[in-house]
Amino acid sequence: MRKQFVSKARYVPHSPLKLRVLVNVIRGQNVKKALNWLTTLAVKKALPIEKMVKSAAANAKNLENVNEEFLIVKDIRVDRGPSRTYFKPGAMGRSNMYKRRSCHMSVTLERLDQKEV
Repeated sequence: MRKQFVSKARYVPHSPLKLRVLVNVIRGQNVKKALNWLTTLAVKKALPIEKMVKSAAANAKNLENVNEEFLIVKDIRVDRGPSRTYFKPGAMGRSNMYKRRSCHMSVTLERLDQKEV
């Protein structure tokens, strides 16, 4: 049985629809390659994903002494979190409702055997 390592981030102040585009790229990739891609990406919303993957890799290092080269991103998901609604002035004295969305994220890393690498 393969060992899995999990990391979660909750109440991330980014829209889940915008983060899923980035998450779909790194799903199934090697952790080292995924982290390199996330660090070179010049987008502010990539930072919480990078932190979460680094945290799961650190869990693997501390618990089982597994290096990043032997880990793959098995499952990474971005779920909807609570939305904060607020109002701003609109045209002709009316008020417009806006939503500030947040999300919950989780990543599962899996250890590869040295034969598979």
